[in-house]
Amino acid sequence: MSDNLHAEIIQHLPHLRAFALMLTRERTLADDLVQETVVRALSHADQFQPGSNFKAWISTILRNSFFNELRHRGRVTQLNLGVTHEEPTTSGGQEENIDVRDFERAFKTLSAVHREALVLVGASGFSYEEAAKVADCAVGTMKSRVSRARLQLQQILEGEKTAPALEPVAAEIPRRQLERNRAAARPQAWLGGAY
Repeated sequence: MSDNLHAEIIQHLPHLRAFALMLTRERTLADDLVQETVVRALSHADQFQPGSNFKAWISTILRNSFFNELRHRGRVTQLNLGVTHEEPTTSGGQEENIDVRDFERAFKTLSAVHREALVLVGASGFSYEEAAKVADCAVGTMKSRVSRARLQLQQILEGEKTAPALEPVAAEIPRRQLERNRAAARPQAWLGGAY
């Protein structure tokens, strides 16, 4: 069991680091979070049930460690939405890099739960059911978070708004339907799949 656990941890380190980086938005904090996750996984190895989804188990540990740290700091709500990070400039003719930077900036404005939902479903390849288990929420809640996060990203990237605002759900329904109709006409691969 111990050798298998070590091998699984090593195999999933790139995923853990990417997930931690998306949540923390800072390399040193992400590295610390991954280290904390590995320590917790090793110290609670007896809680892992062989044959179950190791990636979901260790992702849950990472997620819980992240939110525990936020609670400890007293910053459970939005994280520095107004903070912009200095980005190095790119040489001319590299529009793809500009698009990626624009996406990263927009992604950083999302709330932690919306970033988490997109990372789990879009980047990590979890199904909605698996992502809901990792995030300890209902499947419908995960679908809603992913949908809202995609919509907010799309609005920011299209210049319709500069930062996501929390709006009443009833007010979002007609606009969401309109956005879905528009989105169906063009690919949304960069947002992690279709609505």
